[in-house]
Amino acid sequence: MPSKLIVNVEPQESRVALLENNLVTELYIERKQDEGIVGNIYKGKVTKVLPGMQAAFVDIGLEKAGFLYVADVDVDRDNLEGFLEQSEDLEIEYERRDRGRRAPSQPIEDLLRSGEDVMVQVTKEPIGTKGCRITSYISLPGRYLVFMPTGDQIGVSRRIEDEVERKRLKKLVRRLKGNGGGYIVRTVSEGVTETEFESDIRFLTTLWNRTRETGESVKSPNIIHDDLNLVLRMIRDLFSEDISQMVIDAPEVHAKTLEFVESFYPHLAPRIVLHDGREPIFDAYGVELEIERALGRRVWLKSGGYIVIDQTEALVSIDVNTGRFVGKRDPEETILKTNMEAVREVVFQIRLRNIGGIIIIDFIDMEREENKEKVFETLAQELKADRSRTRILKISEMGLVEMTRKRVRDSLSRTLCQPCAYCDGRGIIKSTTTVCYEILRELRRVHTHDPRSRKLKVNAHPAVVDLLLEERSAHMERLERELTIRVSVKADKGLHQEGFEVLPF
Repeated sequence: MPSKLIVNVEPQESRVALLENNLVTELYIERKQDEGIVGNIYKGKVTKVLPGMQAAFVDIGLEKAGFLYVADVDVDRDNLEGFLEQSEDLEIEYERRDRGRRAPSQPIEDLLRSGEDVMVQVTKEPIGTKGCRITSYISLPGRYLVFMPTGDQIGVSRRIEDEVERKRLKKLVRRLKGNGGGYIVRTVSEGVTETEFESDIRFLTTLWNRTRETGESVKSPNIIHDDLNLVLRMIRDLFSEDISQMVIDAPEVHAKTLEFVESFYPHLAPRIVLHDGREPIFDAYGVELEIERALGRRVWLKSGGYIVIDQTEALVSIDVNTGRFVGKRDPEETILKTNMEAVREVVFQIRLRNIGGIIIIDFIDMEREENKEKVFETLAQELKADRSRTRILKISEMGLVEMTRKRVRDSLSRTLCQPCAYCDGRGIIKSTTTVCYEILRELRRVHTHDPRSRKLKVNAHPAVVDLLLEERSAHMERLERELTIRVSVKADKGLHQEGFEVLPF
C-alpha cells in the first residue's frame, strides 16, 4: 500500500508523520524556538584547539560551540576519498574503497589555530549537554544528488543494488558534472533521466555559489546557508515514488509547498493535497493516538504479550514478555511466536520513537538454535525499512541482541517530555512506609542531639501522616514511651511525599 506524509502546521510547531500501510512509522517535529540546524552552513571562528582530543571547538554563533574532530577537517580539497558525514534524513552512503573512517593525515594543531575563520556545516544536532557536531566537508543535498563542492568523486547510494543501474547513474553524472565538484547519487535517483539530473545540478551549483559569496562578505560567527524548513525537507528527502500523497492542513503552507514543488519537482505537484476535513488532521489519520502510545513504557502485542522500553543515559533496553499469552501445547512455540511478534513491534517503536545509540533487546529465551536464527533474520529484515544506519549482533546465549542505531536528533520522548518534577526523573519515589520509618529514625536522632526536648512536631505529606497515625501508630507510641517525649503530627499538602520536618516546640 502506498505511503503518505501527513503534515500538521501550527504557528509555533510543525509536525510531519510518515504513514506506511496506514501505520505511523516515523514522526518529525520542529518547533520555532528550537528549529533543527543540521545542514546549516556557518562561517565560524576557532575558539580552542585540543591536541589531546585531536579536536577543536568552533564558535558558530550558537549557545554552545561546535565540535570539530580532526578527521572532519577538509585538508585536501581535491580528494574526498573516504569521507562523507551523512545526516539521518539523507539516505545515502558514499561508495569508498576504505569502508572505515580514514585516519587523519595531520594532527589538529597543524591544521587549525585559535582565532582562525573556517566554513563548517552542522552534521549532528546538539543533544543534551553536548554542542553540535560540525565538519568542514560541505555537502548540499538536492532532490536526486548531494553536491560536495570540495570533492571530485562520484558515489552511488548502496540502497541502489542493481549494478547496471549504478553504472548508468555514475556515467550520467560524471558526464554532466564536468569539473565542478563531487556528487553522491541518492536512492530516489533510480530510473531518473538526464534532464532531471541537469536541473538538480544547476540548482545545487547556484546554491553553492550564493553560499560561498555570502561567506566571503560576512564576519564570523555567522550563518551563511540556512537549510530548508521541515515541510520542504520532507519533500526533498522523503518524497519518493512510494509516497502517494502529502496532505497538509494549513492553506498558506500548502500554497508555498505547491509553489516550491512546481518550481523544482513539477511531477510531484498533483500529490500535494490540502486537508479539507473538519476533524484535526492528526486525529483523522490516527497519529495523535500513536504518539500517546509511543510515550508509554509498556506496549502490548496482539497475542497478549508485551514489550517494555526503558531509556537511560547510556542505552535503551527493550524487554520482551509473554504476558497473558500462554499458547497451547509447546512452550517453545509459544515463546517463538511472542518473539516474532515482538520483533516487528520493536522495530516499529524504534523508528516511531526515534531511539538511537546502544539498544539491548532481551528476547524470551529460546532453546532451539533454528528459532534463534529465525528471530535474528526477521529482525535484520525488518530493519532494512529503517532509514537510519543500524548494526546488530547475533542473539547471545542469554537471549540478548545488541544493536546500535545512528542518533542524529533527540528521541520522541526527549522532544515531547521533560524529567518529572516530582520524582526528579528517577521514575520512582520512596514509599509512604519508607518515609514513615525515616521519620521515626529522625525523631530518635533529634532527641539524641537535644535530650531536653520533650515535645516534637512532625510535618509531612498527608499520605505519610495517614499511615503514621493509623498502621504505624503502635511504632510511634512505643517510641514516645521509650524516649519519654510527646509527638505532634501535622499534614502539609505543600510537602513532597519524601519530604518531612521534625522540629522541637
